[in-house]
Amino acid sequence: MVDFLIWVVSLASIALMLVRPRGIPEWVWIGGGAVVLVATRLLPLGGALHAIREGVDVYLFLAGMMLLAALAREEGVFDWVADFAVRHARGSARRLFVWVYLAGTVVTALLSNDATAVVLTPAVLAAVRRAKVEPRPHLLACAMIASAASFLLPIANPANLVVFGNHLPALGDWLRAFLLPSVASLVATFVCLRLLSRRALAGEAAPVGDAYRLKAAGWVALAGIGVAAVALLAASAWGIPLGGPTCGAGVLTLVLVAVKDRKAPKTALKKVTWSVLALVAGLFMIVEALNRAGMMRLMRTGLEWLAAGDNGMGGGIGKFAGGFGVALLANGMNNLPVGLAAGTALQQMGQHGLLAHAVMIGVDLGPNLSVTGSLATILWLIALRQGGAEITRLEFLRVGVVAMPVALLLALAALW
Repeated sequence: MVDFLIWVVSLASIALMLVRPRGIPEWVWIGGGAVVLVATRLLPLGGALHAIREGVDVYLFLAGMMLLAALAREEGVFDWVADFAVRHARGSARRLFVWVYLAGTVVTALLSNDATAVVLTPAVLAAVRRAKVEPRPHLLACAMIASAASFLLPIANPANLVVFGNHLPALGDWLRAFLLPSVASLVATFVCLRLLSRRALAGEAAPVGDAYRLKAAGWVALAGIGVAAVALLAASAWGIPLGGPTCGAGVLTLVLVAVKDRKAPKTALKKVTWSVLALVAGLFMIVEALNRAGMMRLMRTGLEWLAAGDNGMGGGIGKFAGGFGVALLANGMNNLPVGLAAGTALQQMGQHGLLAHAVMIGVDLGPNLSVTGSLATILWLIALRQGGAEITRLEFLRVGVVAMPVALLLALAALW
């Protein structure tokens, strides 16, 4: 009976997070569910505190990335990037799409998928309106590149830290494992989006006026992002946990920007969505409760079966089943709790190779099927509504049902 109640409370919290009835923020539903689990003793207080401590590196990583993104937004860095894309499109909607896709790839790789989905999207929306082109292909690109490029580097998606935990591969090992799958994912997603949007991209872009110019503080923020990227890549190469360096880079950039623009840091701190940290902590607690209620046994049983099948058949079969399995599960439960559960099961099994890599790709790329797949796509949808634009869940699904399976199949095929 206790296990049944845990499943009811946990799944109800996740479902309410995805649906957001009455527009109530996601963290309220997840945090509320976590509090209910502890208050009713379905999750012991000690277990809850242990789950929260397990996420410290993820909290630091998110805090640093959100701070860098907020500073960049406040100082116009993303507007500058979007303006650069419009200018180099030279009056072509097709070329503009290419430049938006490239910009999204770089932002995702260096600032995580949340920055692309939430911060770059409003800048791209403003840019396409100025260029007077159909916005849907470019906005869909912002959402889908946030997932398609999120395993290009370890820092591109917080889910990467969640799946691997303390066993995150060093940068060299990461690139050897994921560079080819990332290229396959990026190319496949681009081709699918391009073909599905060929009519909308047939028009011309309006000429633009004066170039957008970054102020001194903007260049400092941009330089801070560059330094942070180098520091994080170095930390990854040396096998150092990424949370501390990321948070440190964010704080250092905040101090440097304050020298040029004293008001910017205060404004940026206010605009950081700190509730995301509460959301993630709540998810850690809910996953801990679900693991105690049997989810870990189910996940581990399935993964052990796949690993045993691979050993008996020469390897390779399990990566497709594992990748597609967690990708589909992510769209029903959101990829962060799925990544937490799968990552814990893999670590208990001592699996850090092919199967673990396939699971992580499924966790990262699966959300391109529907807007419920990840927090980033949910926040992307909210950002569109705040900007007066709308892409319905059905419109996203029509593109995702083609783009996600093709990209995932090719990415897993390229995984060795």
